[in-house]
Amino acid sequence: MAFAALLAAPTTAQTAWDRVADEHRRLVEESGIVGSSLVYVSDGEIAERQDLGWADIEAGRRVDEATLFHWASITKTFTAVAVMQLRDRGLIALDDPIVRYVPELRGVHGPVEQVTVRHLLSHSAGFRGSTWPWDGGEPWQPWEPTEWSQLVAMMPYTRIEFEPGSRFQYSNPGIIFLGRMIEAITGDVYEAYIEKNIFRPLGMQSAYFDVPPWHLAADRSQNYRVVSGQPVANGDFNTGITVSNGGLNATAADLVRWVSFLTGGTGDSVVLARATLEEMWTEVVPVGAMELGHEGMGLSFWLYPDRGLVGHTGSQRGFYSFMLFDPFSGRGLIAAFNTAGGDETGPNTRAVLNAVRLAAADALLKR
Repeated sequence: MAFAALLAAPTTAQTAWDRVADEHRRLVEESGIVGSSLVYVSDGEIAERQDLGWADIEAGRRVDEATLFHWASITKTFTAVAVMQLRDRGLIALDDPIVRYVPELRGVHGPVEQVTVRHLLSHSAGFRGSTWPWDGGEPWQPWEPTEWSQLVAMMPYTRIEFEPGSRFQYSNPGIIFLGRMIEAITGDVYEAYIEKNIFRPLGMQSAYFDVPPWHLAADRSQNYRVVSGQPVANGDFNTGITVSNGGLNATAADLVRWVSFLTGGTGDSVVLARATLEEMWTEVVPVGAMELGHEGMGLSFWLYPDRGLVGHTGSQRGFYSFMLFDPFSGRGLIAAFNTAGGDETGPNTRAVLNAVRLAAADALLKR
């Protein structure tokens, strides 16, 4: 997809927003995505937003400001901030071995004693990418492991695949181990720790993990796969013991509160000191050349140094999402989509997400 016109566009925020919103609308409608929200953040506030399509076709409910999306791996940024809270309070050090806090990991093959908290935060520990060590899809297999004992049972069949710290390999299990560490140190279950120490001080009143509370259930977006040209509802799902890796649900407005905190608008020093956030945005390992130029991995944040941007993406079931922001100008873009392709008639939602993200980086977030 060519974006030369976007690059040549006038750089005023309003004009840039119009052009990205037009592209978002065109891609969502042409691809057959059921519902999506796109939000432009400026100085910690919603400057513009575009809500398209349906949150729930059967209920006749359109996407709107109250719609709750699943944000999948953007959850990892919350887990990382929680870990840095523990570090700043003197409860851990980033170069501590993870087996000090999660001793069950001693059952893993390879140099697991060398794996540190920093390695896990930067996806450079050497753990595999997926939670399960085999392909899913069996009817007896839950969506994600539901109990810690299931992960422990996999550890004798897990290995460290390269020297810890030597390179990047995105790992979902690595973040789950950090969630377990948070629980071991604080005595709180992961969800309670995040609620008390991040959601509550930032005023994220719609944010929750997995099954929605009753008072929010009616606003939950359904998620869809498209089969033979028709959207089919996937239904709700539970991320189980992998919640620290991808269990977050919230409105787009609450993700704006998160971006506002990250860009210095709210919660600075109450949740985490600005200096610590900037430490998290320092490259630990290179990722390579991708859609937005060179990509690096900080402490659980994707870094785009060619553009001065930071962010993360998420995908699970039919949900896709991204956040992308300039940490120094206070500007950013957030998007969520509720549809995936179930067969060749369905949308390539990842391609749509990347196209909107690239348009946002080029037209909204240039410094």
